[in-house]
Amino acid sequence: MARVTVEDCIDKVENRFELVLLASHRARQISQGASITVPRDNDKNPVVALREIAEETLSPGDLKEDLIHSLQKHVEVDEPDVPESAAIVDQTAVAADVDEPEENIAFDRMSEEELLAGIEGLVPPEKSDDF
Repeated sequence: MARVTVEDCIDKVENRFELVLLASHRARQISQGASITVPRDNDKNPVVALREIAEETLSPGDLKEDLIHSLQKHVEVDEPDVPESAAIVDQTAVAADVDEPEENIAFDRMSEEELLAGIEGLVPPEKSDDF
């Protein structure tokens, strides 16, 4: 059972902090039941993970992608763009399904500059001595 050190892995993953992240992620995978690619030799999961990285049985790039994917809370899905005319048809279909009578509703349009000018013109509330 040979000892694995950071120096054994640093030529595979140049950043020591990234190496720690990848090894810890792989150790968690092993503890959750993932199959190991090197003999265990009575080593604990972090050591096995470092040995896998040092012996290049796992690609650091693949580990990094898997780590990033595991940390994502929201995955963006590219949806096809809907032409503007189709969006108008969908809105009128939704409006037709509503049982309430339709009223003429007008929305004010404001440019970004007008909005910023309005916000800058606001006066902060006066502070009271009640606190």
